[in-house]
Amino acid sequence: MANYNPYQQSGYQQGPPSQPQFTPNGAPHQYGGTPQAGYGYQGTPQSDQGYFPPQGQSNMSNDGNMGALAGQMGGMGLGGEAAAPYRPNKKKNRHAYHNLEQPAAPAQTFGGAPQGQHGYANADPSQQLGPGHPYAGQPVTPAMSQFPAPANAPFSPGLQAPSPGLRTPQPPPAPTGGPGVSQGKVDAEQIPSIPRLRDATTQYYLDNIYPTMEQHIPPPAAVPFVAHDQGNSSPKYARLTLNNIPSTTEALGTTALPLGIVLQPLAPLQEGEQAIPVLDFGEPGPPRCRRCRTYINPFMTFRSGGNKLVCNMCTFPNDVSPEYFAPTDPSGIRVDRAQRPELTAGTVEFMVPKEYWAKEPVGLYWLFLIDVGQEAIQRGFLQAFCQGVLLALYGDAQEDEDDGEQNGQSPEIPRTIPVGSKVGFVTFDRSMYFFNCNAKLEQAQMLVMPDLEEPFVPLGSDGLFVDPYESKHVITDLLRRLPNLFSRQKAPEPALLPALKATQAALAATGGKIICSLSALPTWGPGRLSLRDKNDLHGIETERKLFQTEHADWRKVAGSMVQSGIGVDFFLAAASGAYMDIATIGHVSAISGGETYYYPTFTSPRDVEKLTKEIERAVTRETGYQALMKVRCSNGLQVSSYHGNFLQHSFGADLELGSVDADKALGVMFSYDGKLDSKLDAHFQCALLYTTASGERRVRCTNTVASVSENLIEVMRFVDQDAVVSMIAKEAATRMTERTLKDIRNALTEKTIDILAGYRRINSGSTPPGQLILPENLKEFAMYILGLIKTRAFKAGGEPSDRRTHTMRFLKSASPLELSLFLYPRIIPLHSLPDNSCFPSPETGHLVVPPSIRASFGRIEDGGAYLVDDGQVCLLWLHENVSPNLLEDLFGPDQTSLGELDPSLSSLPVLETHLNAQVRNLIAYWSSIRGSKALTLQLARQGLDGAEYEFARLLVEDRNNEAQSYVDWLVQLHRGIQVELSGRKTKDESSEGVGAGLEGAMAGLSNLIGR
Repeated sequence: MANYNPYQQSGYQQGPPSQPQFTPNGAPHQYGGTPQAGYGYQGTPQSDQGYFPPQGQSNMSNDGNMGALAGQMGGMGLGGEAAAPYRPNKKKNRHAYHNLEQPAAPAQTFGGAPQGQHGYANADPSQQLGPGHPYAGQPVTPAMSQFPAPANAPFSPGLQAPSPGLRTPQPPPAPTGGPGVSQGKVDAEQIPSIPRLRDATTQYYLDNIYPTMEQHIPPPAAVPFVAHDQGNSSPKYARLTLNNIPSTTEALGTTALPLGIVLQPLAPLQEGEQAIPVLDFGEPGPPRCRRCRTYINPFMTFRSGGNKLVCNMCTFPNDVSPEYFAPTDPSGIRVDRAQRPELTAGTVEFMVPKEYWAKEPVGLYWLFLIDVGQEAIQRGFLQAFCQGVLLALYGDAQEDEDDGEQNGQSPEIPRTIPVGSKVGFVTFDRSMYFFNCNAKLEQAQMLVMPDLEEPFVPLGSDGLFVDPYESKHVITDLLRRLPNLFSRQKAPEPALLPALKATQAALAATGGKIICSLSALPTWGPGRLSLRDKNDLHGIETERKLFQTEHADWRKVAGSMVQSGIGVDFFLAAASGAYMDIATIGHVSAISGGETYYYPTFTSPRDVEKLTKEIERAVTRETGYQALMKVRCSNGLQVSSYHGNFLQHSFGADLELGSVDADKALGVMFSYDGKLDSKLDAHFQCALLYTTASGERRVRCTNTVASVSENLIEVMRFVDQDAVVSMIAKEAATRMTERTLKDIRNALTEKTIDILAGYRRINSGSTPPGQLILPENLKEFAMYILGLIKTRAFKAGGEPSDRRTHTMRFLKSASPLELSLFLYPRIIPLHSLPDNSCFPSPETGHLVVPPSIRASFGRIEDGGAYLVDDGQVCLLWLHENVSPNLLEDLFGPDQTSLGELDPSLSSLPVLETHLNAQVRNLIAYWSSIRGSKALTLQLARQGLDGAEYEFARLLVEDRNNEAQSYVDWLVQLHRGIQVELSGRKTKDESSEGVGAGLEGAMAGLSNLIGR
């Protein structure tokens, strides 16, 4: 186990370079000398990593932090009461383990080490952790035996025990005179820190796995972890907002929390996790409940000696078919249970018979629809797109082809898409061009289709769609010649809609996936678009018309794509931020289950690497097509709404997706249609019927279970913060086409106040009324909502409608991982990296990741260098007084000033310097724990690059994007909670009124709060 490293990538450098590093002027740190204008870094990396305490090493407890903040706010007279003296919270930590009493083989860590050495699925954590560990010394409380079969004991909340890695219990601060209280100031150190939470949890899950039944508070979404499936699906596939559900709708209304689930059914596995079992029950298909059609799962029980199968959703007793029968032991457990993955794993796949087929399953057909218009050629977008397709199909094999031929050898080409998949190529400007890439040809044949009114496919399927490896020489030659082939044609106006209709016709018989490039607004032919965003609708009620398409032909094409089982991914490169009408074009990808990649200021060669890597990701990630999705839940609950990118013809019908991939997520909201029994668990099942890229028709079932409680304090102990934020974000994005942005911002503020005020009511007797109390598992919730309000989708002020629409659709389909990073980026200071960081640890083999800092300019040091990643872009911000030695170590000799750096740089050169190796290792690690967007660097030099504005936007804790700072936001929420609890707020009072009442208070605070 000590040698296993689940995060180590092949690109990591295993140790520091052997060459000694130059240290200027004998300084103790390699960048410790004084740089230009007198700004320098003080101290060694081991002793001083900045001018703030290292994350995770504060002397303040989290409960104490909230008490100190509450005391400060009370002292400023914001709560309407005198400041109450701080009293430590005597309640236990609000987390719990859940011990599954199940006769199963002893769980092991993902390295296969024996129990007793690391964190295991069924072990007592108090016996795993060494003395002094913040999570040591807390016993595991067994779950109550509520489930009918002992093999499936529920995970009902027991007594409190710490949830590993989520919170670090520390001594409380002194009531007065400590760092949290200083003459009425609010110390930003005392407010909840997302970087501290992420760093602490990441360290824990480097050596521990996440057991899906014993512990039921999932790790933060941005934290990599290895899950052990014990019958409840991994949170990577499904995250419930509440893992302990109130028994009535009135009780849920008291908490103001959404009851929903975030689903990412094809989420990628992490190294060390077991593959999803694929089961084939032959012609009868998988066992299902005859009444509600729920698929067999670990929470169904067997009675009458194994002859009856009792559904966990509707409790209907089903007859067990003779071919599936097996006897039960005296406790009611099937004797073959251990050999039945469908009875032990929360996520499984079933092969399905022909009755589940809409058409004959075949391997996934990929059709590349390439813009060859004037703008694409002049900006280098066409050439870059062709490079990306070659990279996606053949990896780096095409670079070695000439070497292999010179040696008289034919190099073996690694497959990047499954056997059975085929590819085709169509280009377009004012006409369409179909290419026959049959392997028997020396060179691809081009057929021109000038008819835009009634386009048809002039090629048979044998010529248009070919095996990419049999026709590699033809495809490679075509993609290399395309830029020159159309370089003399001056067609600035592409005709996109006819091209989409033609490609839809080409794929109608089989279904498939379209990868389309576009570099200009399609203003030619049927379905031509015009400039709708003229800045005259911004900030008014009719602005929401810009966020949706009003073009009937485009809506019809989108519906036809889904009906044919086709998904569309767009790669849009705008010229200097020109209008592209993403609301209309992106509607096709959103409805069909695809994705829109948007490059608002595409510049070659700066963005070439990002484009090529994202094309590769789009082609090589797990992808299915012709998909249908159904979500089922227990009696007493019902689906109330869906939020995501899909097609649903009527409420209650299955969700239809032309394609589905590993990066897509959607949210499902539930409501009550009766009272839940607190003696029974609540169950949820997502069934995704789809065709794999290799041509197999399957159903992926994701099963999730939650406790039911009448105690709201217990309910609040098992809230999943990331799921709550995801559901709120997806619902808010859905409302963008219905309500004004101002209304949505006010609604988000109001929702945050309602949730925190609801928690305050539930805990009314435990703390003084004037204190700001945050739920243990929602301490960072306020910061995430503030980050959501500051996104381009909802922010106040001017913003191009393309940017808003693109962000809106991203929020609707974003996974919890991508959303968490998007709302709060991770920032690492590079100028103060410890010598041993960003290299594999000699003891464990894990990469030593330095602590991140808060997203505030108050954390930025003069002369510093910072790496900032929000999951979409990765900025390397360099202070104007950065050390010349640092620049040389990062970028190479003679690179001693910011002006000498290449602004089009997208990756670091490979140098034999310690810092260069550290940063490259860190980038490689971040690339492995990211979402769908490629990680490439973009320079943001202070005072030189436009990307510096993006850097300022990512400092979400500061006052920016026409929104307040984190501290001011907490003050506003505190006042709103006080108004809510005092009963002074009328039912129809909006959060705008609350904010208006705070104007004077926050204005008075502006000189007191340290930024």
